[in-house]
Amino acid sequence: MSELRSFFRRWLLAFLLPRPLIGIFYIPRYMKSWRNYSSVEESMPVRLRDSHPCLTDWVSETPFDAHYFYQGAWLGREVANVKPSLHIDIGSSVMSIAVLSGFVETVFVDYRPLKANINGLSSVASDILHLPFKVASIRSLSCLHVIEHIGLGRYGDPVDPEGSRKAASELKSLLSPGGKLYISLPVGKAKVCFNAHRVHSPEQVMNMFSGLKLISFCCVDDYGNFVADAPTSIAENFDYGCGMFVFQKLE
Repeated sequence: MSELRSFFRRWLLAFLLPRPLIGIFYIPRYMKSWRNYSSVEESMPVRLRDSHPCLTDWVSETPFDAHYFYQGAWLGREVANVKPSLHIDIGSSVMSIAVLSGFVETVFVDYRPLKANINGLSSVASDILHLPFKVASIRSLSCLHVIEHIGLGRYGDPVDPEGSRKAASELKSLLSPGGKLYISLPVGKAKVCFNAHRVHSPEQVMNMFSGLKLISFCCVDDYGNFVADAPTSIAENFDYGCGMFVFQKLE
């Protein structure tokens, strides 16, 4: 029954944006706040043409996406501990990469180039399956919440059931001896949630990155809890967890 509910929820969300719809119920509260603000003598005039209602921000706690919040924090700490002279990232969250570039020279690679101008950060347009770097040339490399999408057509890319594996192979080939790869992706019971993403079992991930040494594993469980320095087996029965792996190419 729970799987059926999840199925209908995913299809409903494909056509609806729930937060704006929920915002309708907050209009009376918005109008009350408007009246209270306008009634203060010293307030600037409030005009309807300038109004900008934010109807879904009345919450008791700051909301966040556990996968993206924790993986960004995890990557920053990992890279800061190593202090590489240059870090290459493939398609991760630009918010995380902007922070990372504040303490390490960073090259960001994405199919859609990042049009931003900030010290310490440069952007390159490229396909993850054909990256513009020499084999065995990168000492510090990351790719967070990306390879699970490859080959599902979500971003206009060609459909390819082997997309995740091929992306993993490309990333492995770029690592120099001793180089580290920071990779995150959905983990749990293996499945294809077409055409959003794949969920890979920990065993599948280890197979995709065979030949590299696993240095550490952290994860976010199905309830949004961060678990540090865990065995990969902890994620075997997740529905949609986030696995964060540090791999190293042997010297």
